[in-house]
Amino acid sequence: MEEKTIKFGKNLIPMKEYLAEGHNFCTGCGEALAIRLACKAIGKNMIINMATGCDEVCTTPLPVTSWRVPWFHTLFENACATISGAEAGLKSRMEKGKMPKRDIKCVAMGGDGGTSDIGMQALSGALERGHDFLYICWDNEAYMNTGIQRSSSTPYGASTTTAPAGKVSIGQTTWKKNMVEIAAAHTIPYAATACPSYPFDLINKVRKGVEAKGPAYIHILCVCPTGWRCPSNMTVEIGRLAVQTGVFPLYEVENGRYRLNVNPAKLLPVEEYLKTQGRYR
Repeated sequence: MEEKTIKFGKNLIPMKEYLAEGHNFCTGCGEALAIRLACKAIGKNMIINMATGCDEVCTTPLPVTSWRVPWFHTLFENACATISGAEAGLKSRMEKGKMPKRDIKCVAMGGDGGTSDIGMQALSGALERGHDFLYICWDNEAYMNTGIQRSSSTPYGASTTTAPAGKVSIGQTTWKKNMVEIAAAHTIPYAATACPSYPFDLINKVRKGVEAKGPAYIHILCVCPTGWRCPSNMTVEIGRLAVQTGVFPLYEVENGRYRLNVNPAKLLPVEEYLKTQGRYR
């Protein structure tokens, strides 16, 4: 049975929601919007393994779940090890005739802490081994779920609870780790950046990533009103400013070829982005 879709210009968007209503994400959470869009792009034939983080805590408060697809939770550090086992197990069972051959999309998800810090080793191993899976990083640029602590994805100058700005410190004193470059260095078929403020770009990239033969990595900037100290009704606007100022460029690396997807004729001043958030005061 075909999924119902709605057409926006040249884009066909599934109407089915795989992340159900009733989750506990904060008002205006960019991550919740990104998850909805990404799952629409992947479709119903998926299995998700999710690392600990906002996405896991907010969608599965015991004993209920907001997921309408097969989903399981693992620790911060081993989402990619777990999805590697799921992918290999499914492949083995199909080859042995123990289950019908089906195109089941294996997807691992984690925040920037579970990706660029704690889960880095398992992610690199899964990419190097060539497992056929999609990894999505929900990047809200800190450990938001446990109290807004800095991560290696926190940008220079941003204030967090463990790298606070004050009289003797600017806040974060290191530069944001470039996870897409690290993923692309594994010579995988597809890597990209995305942001829910550009929904069709995000959907198209997730579709490319999930259809790639082999590992794919997508790094999605998710505005966090709580941690960024910004108005909850400005999530989409702030995401656009991140792209239009060049702070977070939208690009893809397809079989080693780089392509800039959104190229403003003239970049806006970076201050236009920074002044929307209390973390840069």
